[in-house]
Amino acid sequence: MNVREITRVYFVGIGGIGMSALARFFREQGAVVSGYDKTETELTRHLASEGMAVHYTDDTQLLDKDTQLVIYTPAIPKDHTELNWYINNHYPVYKRSDVLQWITQAMHAVTVAGTHGKTTISTMIAYLLRETGYGCNAFLGGISVNYGNNYWSSKNDTAVVEADEYDRSFLKLHPDIAVLTAIDPDHLDIYGTVEDMEAAFIQYTKNIKIGGTLLVKHGLHRASDLKGPQTVTYSLQNDVADVYATDITQKDGGYIFNVTGTDWQIEKLHLQVGGMHNVENAVAAIAVTQMLGIAPEKVKNALVSFKGVKRRFEYLLKNDRVVYIDDYAHHPEELAALIKSAKHLFPGRKCVICFQPHLFSRTRDLADGFAHSLDMADEVILLDIYPARELPMEGVTSQMIADRMTNPAHTIMSKDGLLEYVRNAPLNMFITAGAGDIDKLTEPIKEILEKK
Repeated sequence: MNVREITRVYFVGIGGIGMSALARFFREQGAVVSGYDKTETELTRHLASEGMAVHYTDDTQLLDKDTQLVIYTPAIPKDHTELNWYINNHYPVYKRSDVLQWITQAMHAVTVAGTHGKTTISTMIAYLLRETGYGCNAFLGGISVNYGNNYWSSKNDTAVVEADEYDRSFLKLHPDIAVLTAIDPDHLDIYGTVEDMEAAFIQYTKNIKIGGTLLVKHGLHRASDLKGPQTVTYSLQNDVADVYATDITQKDGGYIFNVTGTDWQIEKLHLQVGGMHNVENAVAAIAVTQMLGIAPEKVKNALVSFKGVKRRFEYLLKNDRVVYIDDYAHHPEELAALIKSAKHLFPGRKCVICFQPHLFSRTRDLADGFAHSLDMADEVILLDIYPARELPMEGVTSQMIADRMTNPAHTIMSKDGLLEYVRNAPLNMFITAGAGDIDKLTEPIKEILEKK
C-alpha cells in the first residue's frame, strides 16, 4: 500500500507511543486522522491539539465510517467493539507494524532493535540527522527532550524507525541499516522460550535489504548467527569492535570522549546526558552517521546539544542539594545500568531508587535478575506490579522480588506512601524507574523535592 496516497485513517489505540508517531505522520501529509484510546493522557491531548479527533469510549457510533485505513496496536484486546466492527465490515485493517513495513520498503530505512537502548539510539540518530542538515523521517518510541515529539519529517527520503520486538513486530521491517543493541531475555509471554526470542532477532538481521548493513553490539550471545550483507560491530570501549569510544572523561553529569572507526575518528565529542550506557548508545548513533557520509564536524557540533529522551536517564532535578533521575528501566539489565551509572556520576550521594515492576509475567520470569540489580542501590522502594495488558497471576507480586534481595534496606510501598516518604526522608539522590504509570508521580515528587 502506498502510504502517501492515504487521505483518511483511523487508529484503534491512537495514544500509544508508536501509534501516535504514525498518526502524526499521516496528519502531516494532510490526511484526516482520528482514533480511540482507553484513557486521556498528555500525549492524546497533544494529538487533539494538532487536529486529530480522539475519543475514549469503545463505541461504534464514534468511529470514522469513511476511513480508508484502520491501524491498530496489538495491545488492543481481541474483543474490542470498534476493531471488530471494522473487521466484520471488511475495512482494510492493519497492525502498526504493517504500516512501518510499507514505510521501510519505500524509504532508505535505519531501524534500531534490541531489548535495551533502542529508544535512545533511534532518537539520537534521528536528532543527529536532523541537526546536521541530513534530514530524516523519525518514528520513535519515546519523546525527544529537544523537540518534545516522537515524530518529525523531512524531504530526505530516509526513515529512522524504532524496531519493537514485542509481538514480533520488528520482523516486518526491511532496513538498509539495521542496528541491534541486545538480545537479553524479555517478552517471554510472547516468545515462550529464550531460544525462540533469539531466533527472532536472528531473523531480523536476515531482513536487511541487499547491500545493507548490520550494526551490532560487539560480543552479543549468538554473535556468529547475527550477520547482515555487511556487518559492523560497536562497543563502549573494546577496541576489538569496528567502532568504539576512547578517552572517556566525566564532566558535569555528562561525558567527553573520542569515537574511533576503521578509517575515521571524531575527537572530543561532548554528551550532556548521564549514564555510561548512553556513551555506548552515542557510539552506535555516530557510527550510523558515518555510514551515511555525514561530516564528522557536523556530528560533533550537533551532539553537544542533545538533551536525551524523556524517561531515559532524565534529570528532573540536578543541583548541589539533590539529584532526581527518572528512567523507563523495566528489565534487570536496564536497572543495573541505571543504578551503576547514577552511583558512578554521583559517588558521594546515597542512591535511593523506587521501582515499579511492569507485567506479572516479566516479574515472574526475571525476579532473580531484578533482585540482583536492585541490590546495587543503597535503598530500594518497590511499588505494586503494573499489570498493563495482563491479569494477576497467583503468587506473583512485588514481594517476589523483595524476597530474593540480599540488601535489607528495601520496602514495599503504596503510591501515597511513596509521596509521604519523599516528604520526610533526607534524600540527596533519588531515582524513579519503571514502564508503568510511575511517571504520573514524577511531577509531585519533583515539587516535593524542590520545596524541601
